[in-house]
Amino acid sequence: MEIVIRSAKSSMLIANVNVNANTTIGEIKKKLYDLGKAPYAARQNLKLDVKGITLSDSETVKSLSLKAGSILYYKDLGPQIGWKTVFLMEYAGPLIVYLWLYQRPWLFYGNVETDNYHYVVNFAAGCWTVHYAKRLYETLFVHRFSHATMPLRNLFKNCSYYWLFTMYVAYHVNHPLYTAPCWGKFYTGAAVFALCELGNLCVHLALRDLRPPGTTVRKIPMPTNLFTGLFRYVSCPNYTYEIGSWIGFTVMTSCLPAGLFAIAGAYQMAVWALGKHKAYKKEFPSYPKNRKAIIPFIL
Repeated sequence: MEIVIRSAKSSMLIANVNVNANTTIGEIKKKLYDLGKAPYAARQNLKLDVKGITLSDSETVKSLSLKAGSILYYKDLGPQIGWKTVFLMEYAGPLIVYLWLYQRPWLFYGNVETDNYHYVVNFAAGCWTVHYAKRLYETLFVHRFSHATMPLRNLFKNCSYYWLFTMYVAYHVNHPLYTAPCWGKFYTGAAVFALCELGNLCVHLALRDLRPPGTTVRKIPMPTNLFTGLFRYVSCPNYTYEIGSWIGFTVMTSCLPAGLFAIAGAYQMAVWALGKHKAYKKEFPSYPKNRKAIIPFIL
């Protein structure tokens, strides 16, 4: 039988595609590409109606109750780039930029002595390095992506956010006139940073174990150890720990730009967490009702 593919923008006919009950959306995308009617599959978006949800590549003609003459609406998502590539570029930039400014301060401040760095400045560089080295490690060996690609434009947006904020924070923390906080603030912030980094890693490992390699399986995340125990209270403890890390870094350095970076990140992660929390509740009828999205008992 044949189904009809129309443009989501203009309803113009794109193609008639031969399918059977077991044909998947992914296979329909390949047929459109082979017919020369659409670009590569990762760039295609197919929906049952113009304002409907995006159809998963694994869904079949039968599961969608499509019949001869049924219509699917096509949209070109634009140039795509791999999630892993974007993450690697996002996180390698802050690591390089911060250490570049830390090791070569004369490029920004003129002739200054690097041997006289306060221990807080040295420790802050170490913490920044650990954080982004961990992110690179997780991108390569821990994270399992449910989507292979994202729009290419996101690369420039995301890299600009991370790289420019890194330069803003590094410029102030490594400045010759930087004033370090008292030892109490430093040790408190450093302890919070270290604990939250470890917690974030533990949550990412727990999330990886929920999804077998090569699949898009989704399960309800549950506590597995002390650090993942935060799953009892929030849907996205990885974001909770991430915010905690940057709060710790801000306290440790007493640097206003670091605080602004923490606030900007917290806002964006709260948006993501609320979206994921809503999706969990919609997908799993038995999802724990006492969980919040990102802040226990509050949000």
